[in-house]
Amino acid sequence: MVKKKIWLFAFILVAAVLAACGKDASEEDYDSYIYCLNAEGTGLVKEAYEFPEGEIQEQAEHMLGKLQEPSDDLECISPIPEEVEVLGCSLSGSILDVDFSGTYMDIGRIREKLVRAAVVQSLVQISGINAVRFTIEGAPLVDGSGAETGLMNADDFVGNTSSSPSSYQTDTLTLYFANAEGDRLVEQNKTVRYSSNVSKDKLIVEKLMQGPSGDSASPTINPNADLLSVTTKDKICYVNFDSTFLTGEYDILPELTIYSIVNSLVEGTEAEQVQITINGESNAEYMGTVDLSKPLSADPDLIAVRDDE
Repeated sequence: MVKKKIWLFAFILVAAVLAACGKDASEEDYDSYIYCLNAEGTGLVKEAYEFPEGEIQEQAEHMLGKLQEPSDDLECISPIPEEVEVLGCSLSGSILDVDFSGTYMDIGRIREKLVRAAVVQSLVQISGINAVRFTIEGAPLVDGSGAETGLMNADDFVGNTSSSPSSYQTDTLTLYFANAEGDRLVEQNKTVRYSSNVSKDKLIVEKLMQGPSGDSASPTINPNADLLSVTTKDKICYVNFDSTFLTGEYDILPELTIYSIVNSLVEGTEAEQVQITINGESNAEYMGTVDLSKPLSADPDLIAVRDDE
């Protein structure tokens, strides 16, 4: 009887080991990793990667080199093809520009999208890099329609490696706009239906830029501003605008523009703070009043007290 129990335990142990060894590479839960292409070249899988010490750009250069090296794992294909050369990379604020040789344009359309997804999603894991921009021998990379790909982060590639169509979901957003007097924030709840490929933090900022419903509230963000990127990392949501954002368009307190964004994001997402950057730089001041050099927490004191409270 004892021997039978021993053999049964040994069989279970061996089966567990074999099951672990047969686990698909795409299911591995590494503490730190980069992305590579699967063996079929149809999707992305994770490959273990130890982040090096050093400055942000040095880490990026090391990672780009790793993304070019042939993988020891037969289930992984290095995302950057051997014939494509990385000419260099440079960091501007939190934006990393990566310049490739002209042979990059020879990558097939479907494969190229996977290459971009793997490289960008790997690089934005480096603390201090919130968006990546590709150039080809100094010229901006353009997609099949001739439009510049511009700034990219992980949110831009959600679902791109799957063959299933995008799903849609409905949610109610709590957004803060200016009151009619322009001295307090007022709350509006908006029910929206949106693609699961769109991150909620980006959706919130886009809805703020569209302005409020009705006449009881006023818009807060210059409608001519361009939203360059929105991404959340370590409980901080990074919202990157172009310089037009710094020009106030409405007769409201400058603080209301900033905290309409901060309060809406902190309430509606997992972010605990918001860092607003201008072209990737945080050394800015909004309307000479609000310091944007550090992440900001929500300010409930700016919210108007409702009549029913």
